Amino acid sequence: MVQVSRRTGFTGSALTRLLAQLSDIDVPESRQALADRLSQWFSWTDAISLSAALDSDLGVAVSGVRASEGAEEALECARLKAALAKGNADGGVASVLPGANDDFPPYRRRYFARQQAMETVIEPLRARLRARLATRSPELARLAAVDAILEQVVGARERSLLATVPTLLEKHFKRLREANQAAQDANPDTPQPPPTAAGWLDVFGRDMQSVLRAELDIRMQPVEGLLEALRDR
Repeated sequence: MVQVSRRTGFTGSALTRLLAQLSDIDVPESRQALADRLSQWFSWTDAISLSAALDSDLGVAVSGVRASEGAEEALECARLKAALAKGNADGGVASVLPGANDDFPPYRRRYFARQQAMETVIEPLRARLRARLATRSPELARLAAVDAILEQVVGARERSLLATVPTLLEKHFKRLREANQAAQDANPDTPQPPPTAAGWLDVFGRDMQSVLRAELDIRMQPVEGLLEALRDR
């Protein structure tokens, strides 16, 4: 089994910690407060829009709400998240990518496809939850308005950052491949398993699925926050 060192001790999101470990790098924790870091992503026009949403006095006519509605929304969110998780995890490397070999492009395409699948499902779900919030109370309508702005501003930054994940995975992929080749060169007489058997490709496949799970958790956080707000009312 190919082994690579994995540093620990870095605090942050599960995705950040995992990528730091797979990249074998030390990433210093930011000393800036979250609000200060977020402010750097907002242009002056974004700031004006956010301020207007926070200061708005929305007169919302609250519609009749069934007691079971919140539970139905929670079940729907759980069902969609489970479906995405299953799509991310289905099969190992060889079954997800028949004929998988030691070239990275098929894995990059696979990862980008899963990112697109998550966006396609989560963005409409988030919009539906905002629409529900907007009918509950002026306070929740204000929250929905703020979330729409955050999705536009922070979401664009998030997509840009998440688009770099396959590049980090490629570096991990190459390190595993090189370590495997070095092990073979050091022990030329030891029988080696085929690439798709238990070995470095399976290690990489499990790591890629772990990264996808962590990314799904991050992408679902705003949805789960909106759902929590609905549950509280």
